[in-house]
Amino acid sequence: MALSVAQCRAARALLGWSMADLADAAGTSVITVKRFEGGEPLRPTSVERLSDALINAGIDFIAAGESSPDGGEGVRLTSPSFGA
Repeated sequence: MALSVAQCRAARALLGWSMADLADAAGTSVITVKRFEGGEPLRPTSVERLSDALINAGIDFIAAGESSPDGGEGVRLTSPSFGA
């Protein structure tokens, strides 16, 4: 499942992360996060880095049609896979 802009923003909000926090966790630049959240296309590897950073922080992505009350895409906070 590809990370959507809405999921990225929602995931950052759940984590209380700024764009800089996500950029640091993903090993990318703040400009990359701003471009993505602004709807600009990124290389698939850049999107994967953003997605992986959010997953490692405890985010579970819900694709459209997956089990959720309304069947829409979204995010869910789970336990982070790194030591806190």
